[in-house]
Amino acid sequence: MEQNRRNFLKASGLIAGGALLTPLTGHGFNSSVDETIRVALIGCGGRGTGAAAQALSTNQNVQIVAMADAFKDRLDESYKNLTAKKYKNAAGTVVDTNTKVNVPDDRKFVGFDAFQKAIALKDVDVVILATPPGFRPSHFEEAVKNNKHIFMEKPVATDAPGIRKVLEVAEEAKKKKLNVVVGLQRHYQANYREAIKRIHDGAIGDIVGGQVYWVGSSPWMKERVAGQSEMEYQMRNWYYFNWLCGDHISEQHVHNIDVANWVKKGYPVQIQGTGGRQVRTGKAYGEIFDHHTLDLTYADGTVISSQCRQFEGTWNKVDEAFVGTKGRIDSFDGKKTALKDYKGGVIYQHDDKGDKNPYQVEHDELFAAIAKGEYKFADAENGAKSTMTAIMGRMATYSGKMIKWEEALNSDINLFPDKLAWDASPKILPGPDGLYPVAIPGKTQVI
Repeated sequence: MEQNRRNFLKASGLIAGGALLTPLTGHGFNSSVDETIRVALIGCGGRGTGAAAQALSTNQNVQIVAMADAFKDRLDESYKNLTAKKYKNAAGTVVDTNTKVNVPDDRKFVGFDAFQKAIALKDVDVVILATPPGFRPSHFEEAVKNNKHIFMEKPVATDAPGIRKVLEVAEEAKKKKLNVVVGLQRHYQANYREAIKRIHDGAIGDIVGGQVYWVGSSPWMKERVAGQSEMEYQMRNWYYFNWLCGDHISEQHVHNIDVANWVKKGYPVQIQGTGGRQVRTGKAYGEIFDHHTLDLTYADGTVISSQCRQFEGTWNKVDEAFVGTKGRIDSFDGKKTALKDYKGGVIYQHDDKGDKNPYQVEHDELFAAIAKGEYKFADAENGAKSTMTAIMGRMATYSGKMIKWEEALNSDINLFPDKLAWDASPKILPGPDGLYPVAIPGKTQVI
């Protein structure tokens, strides 16, 4: 009966999708807005909870049916927050939360293997992967192996071996026609879509330079709690350890670096830069730098400059700007998004009235495609290569060397622990003074 139902839905998806899109095949698809699309949430922190709420706020009948996290308290808090919200069904009517969040205790999985148990559930159609990014390659691999459509947060790995795994699995996802959306949400933001389409159409000529920024203040930090093992402490304070986070150049600045790659329609062939720990030097800040400045050099010789830092009380900017042979764009900030020629004339001015939240749009479009039986999204390859660009930037600042794309991608330095257990040791440990070893440009080896 289940297979007959899915075959019928596949046929209806063919009719709805027409000739422009590829129909879904295999398992884990839905093709009717009247049918429930069942979701497993893997990673129940703030971003995972937000992504789940956005999935539940689409026009499709979406239901969270499983949750997984390494920590029970994180899962419980996420469940509490999700069940406290109001959601609508496909008809736009506010519904009882239980019809949207239906996760009994036997579908709440805790521990390092929790993701496998949730992803393996036969009735799960889509997985949301929102753990710290060091886990993303193995979770992505498991999801594709189990024929699930995927929303996964950026960045998608923290080292080159992880990137190579994501690229390998991305090819398998394409073969299986599994939709994969990566949370580089600017690709789903109207002003970026409209402006970059015109840039690619030649509105400001050939791109010959640019700047990308994520300069702001520090995010959260978790102090060590008495009785925590080293593994638990690093997992709780994951932002400040490279095997989990990849440094803030990957975790945050990947957004802006990805825009540079998007505009240039390619990835840097080499990167050099500088960085360090100038302000944020205490024990609780692990091993990551607090600032990075890079030159990204593309195949045609174009150099895009990149800055990211986390200093309190300083000038802030999260934006991108590009210079072309016929004009420029100075900002992608809402109504300020404008392509201009060098005489001050406006080539294109974006009107952001009515623009939707891109975090919501990426879910709206993903779940709409699944409901119609369409294969439409294959974001994993670009997500991996833009993440690799950020990792390559980290390699450049940590080493002080000029880093080439191929040598970076082929690096065998694996940051991930040899064993995942609460009593196991991560590869980086504090010294007698409680401080973690930090990269020293000119001495640290990254390849």
